[in-house]
Amino acid sequence: MSTRNRPVVTVLTAPGESEPPGMEALKARAEVRFACDEQTLQKTLPGTDVMMVTDFRTEALAAAWGCADRLKWIHATSAGVDALMFPELIDSEVVVTNARGIFDRTIAEYVLCTILMFAKDFPRSLRLQLEHRWQHRDTERAEGKQVLVVGAGSIGRQIARLVRAAGLNPHGVARTPRYDDPDFIAVHGNEHLHEQLALADFVVIATPLTPQTEGLFDRKAFAAMRPSARLINIGRGPVVHTADLLAALENGDIAGAALDVFEEEPLPADHPLWERDDVIMTPHMSGDFIGWHRALTDQFLENFDRWHRGQDVFNQVDKKLGYAR
Repeated sequence: MSTRNRPVVTVLTAPGESEPPGMEALKARAEVRFACDEQTLQKTLPGTDVMMVTDFRTEALAAAWGCADRLKWIHATSAGVDALMFPELIDSEVVVTNARGIFDRTIAEYVLCTILMFAKDFPRSLRLQLEHRWQHRDTERAEGKQVLVVGAGSIGRQIARLVRAAGLNPHGVARTPRYDDPDFIAVHGNEHLHEQLALADFVVIATPLTPQTEGLFDRKAFAAMRPSARLINIGRGPVVHTADLLAALENGDIAGAALDVFEEEPLPADHPLWERDDVIMTPHMSGDFIGWHRALTDQFLENFDRWHRGQDVFNQVDKKLGYAR
C-alpha cells in the first residue's frame, strides 16, 4: 500500500492515557495520528478518515467537530457511546461502531458474583473476618430467585444465560418485547418496567445511557421494588438517580445495591454510599479483564480491515437510538 493511498486514523485517548497496545499493527495499515483533547484533535482531524476513540467520556470530539472534513467512521472502544451522541454526529453520515461483545461475559460474571455475594451474605462475612469475629448465620438460596435485567442487549443476554445456568429465573425489559427468547424466560416492553420491578429479587441495570434511560431509576422505580430486592448497576451511572437510591436504602424500600457505575465518577470520598453495609461498590471495572486493552485493539483491527476492503463494518450503532442493535 503506497503512503499516498494509506487511510488516516486518529486515535483519541484520555489525557495522560498511554498509547493503546497493538498500534504497530495499525501503523502497518494506515497513517496513525494521536490526540488527547480538543486542541490536539483540532490538529489531527483534518484529513482523518477513521477515528478510534478510547475515552468513553470524551467531549473533545463534539468541541472539535468542525475540523472533521473527511471523516467516514468512528469506532468507540467501549459498549456505551453516549458521549459521542451529539447532534452534529447523529445527523451526519459518519458511521459509528462500538466494542459490543468484548465485555459481555466478564460483566455477566460480575453480576452473578454480586448476586451470590448478597445471597450468601459475603459482605458481612468479610467485615466479621477483619474483626476476627466468629458469627454463624443462615443465608439465602439463590436458586429459583427472580432476576430482572433492564436492557436485554448483548450484555443482558450473557447475564441471562449465566444466571439461568445457576438456577435463577431471568426476565428482561427492553424496547421490543420477546416472549420466545432462548435465554430469557420473557422480555417485556419498557412500559412494563414498574410491573416487573415488583416481581424481582435482583434488578440488574444493563441498559445504555440515552435520553430515555437517564434517571430511569428514581423514587418511583425504587418504590415499585420489593423491600427484599437488590439493585445491581453495571450499565451507566446516570441511569440511577443517586439521591433517590440513597433514600430508598435508608428507608428500607430496597435491601441493597451493587454499584459499578455512578452519576459522578470517581465517587467522592465523603459520599454516604461508602459507609453503607448494604452496598457493594467497585470503580467502573465490572467488564475489565486481564488483556482487555489488546482485545479492544484487535477487534478494531478486524473491523478496520473490513472497512478498508469496502465491506460493511460490524457493531454499527443506531445513532438515533444511541446503541448497537
